Amino acid sequence: MKIVVVGGGSSGWMTASMLSRLIGKQHEITLVESEEVGTVGVGEATIPPIAYFNKVLGINEAEFVNATKGTFKLGIEFDGWRDAEHSYMHAFGRVGKDMGMAGFHHTWLRGKSLGLNTDFWDYSLNYQAAKNNKFGFLQKIPNTQLPGLVHAYHFDAGLYAAYLRQLSEKMGCIRVEGFIDKVNLEPISGNILSLSLKSGKVIEGDFFIDCSGFKALLIEGALKTGYEDWRHWLPCDSAMAMPCESVTPIKPFTKSIAHRAGWQWRIPLQHRTGNGVVYSSEFMSDDEASAHLMNNVDGRALGEPRPIKFTTGRRVKQWHKNCVAIGLSSGFLEPLESTSLHLVQSAIVRLVKLFPQQEINQANVDEYNRQSQIEFERIRDFIILHYKLNNRTEPFWQRMKAMEIPDTLQQKMTLFKETGSIFREQDELFTEAAWQQVMIGQGIEPKSYHTLADSLSDEQASELLQNLSAIMQGTAAKLPSHNDFLSAFKP
Repeated sequence: MKIVVVGGGSSGWMTASMLSRLIGKQHEITLVESEEVGTVGVGEATIPPIAYFNKVLGINEAEFVNATKGTFKLGIEFDGWRDAEHSYMHAFGRVGKDMGMAGFHHTWLRGKSLGLNTDFWDYSLNYQAAKNNKFGFLQKIPNTQLPGLVHAYHFDAGLYAAYLRQLSEKMGCIRVEGFIDKVNLEPISGNILSLSLKSGKVIEGDFFIDCSGFKALLIEGALKTGYEDWRHWLPCDSAMAMPCESVTPIKPFTKSIAHRAGWQWRIPLQHRTGNGVVYSSEFMSDDEASAHLMNNVDGRALGEPRPIKFTTGRRVKQWHKNCVAIGLSSGFLEPLESTSLHLVQSAIVRLVKLFPQQEINQANVDEYNRQSQIEFERIRDFIILHYKLNNRTEPFWQRMKAMEIPDTLQQKMTLFKETGSIFREQDELFTEAAWQQVMIGQGIEPKSYHTLADSLSDEQASELLQNLSAIMQGTAAKLPSHNDFLSAFKP
């Protein structure tokens, strides 16, 4: 089978590299990209599953970090989301120590009922390390059974794409330079037959993967699959992006800073910091957004703000006929929780698991689309959660607070508020600890806690909480600084 990937960038080369690695011996893989077409290229923050993706590709972690000017990421800090003065973090990894079938947060809530007004993040090793600019590889906390640090990365998306291109071509992927003039369809079946390039060259294929970004050249331009618009829940439709000089110390976490009509990202790399403002054009003009960004970077600007327009939502059919959309062509969710590249990664894994042997089976297509829809909707709900629970006074934020939300999210919020419980599907991306941190961080105070938290006496509960806090802070203090770790981390 001839597989044709349309578009380079991170999504195209992630797709080409993984397919080359796993099914390249059985199928011919070609990637078509044009130097005339730019990439969005602001997806510089990731979440922990990216480490698994790189491991499957056989990538050396030190080589990867140095090649992409990468840094380590322990979580995402949210400044000003609950209200203008409040800050909290979605730190990766576990928080505290679970009590049997009851999550640790129930013990923490019990402690609060006893008058122990400790911070939930006192019990997160990732948080303690992040806020002290510390990092190290630590699978377990020494002399305990408690898990260590969980990390992801910040990296230059353009350098990552170049790194994966080199890897893909070594594994046999054929790169074709060319601007696509026309997508040719088979008149009866409606399948894609070939691509006509501006040069006159024709690229034939049996199976096509659309990584053409917002343009969605194949899945929408040729196949007209339709788009489900979610702007009634996530009305931000614009961004301005601009890098600035790196500042010291390099923080091992992403910052998400709320402003009057949206939020700003700050992503620290070795050689620069990635910055951008996400906003609703109804509440902030492009000129205002550009000025806000220029005035709110922590280093000297490296260029001018670059505008990006988008519509939050998802492609109705991400696999249709002999074409699968991966990356921005499949839909767009704000990069608030750094899920953009993860959605690429999970789409690739899903495609490999359901890849046709010879003929495309509609059952595979339907299952792919079912799983994709659920994944997009669950991430959508998690992002809406940050907006819905706020006490800010600006018109944009008041609208977000008052809006109707999906029933799936309302059920999770109500359950947590009434009982302190969180339940998630087994394959859901965000962990219970992630939901707990955002719910608590945005201001939900559960009315009760699980009865298992009462299995300890008052003295035992207090001692456990004090010991866990001391362990987290003491362990973080012994780690090297993030800057020192990066300096020594060479292939």
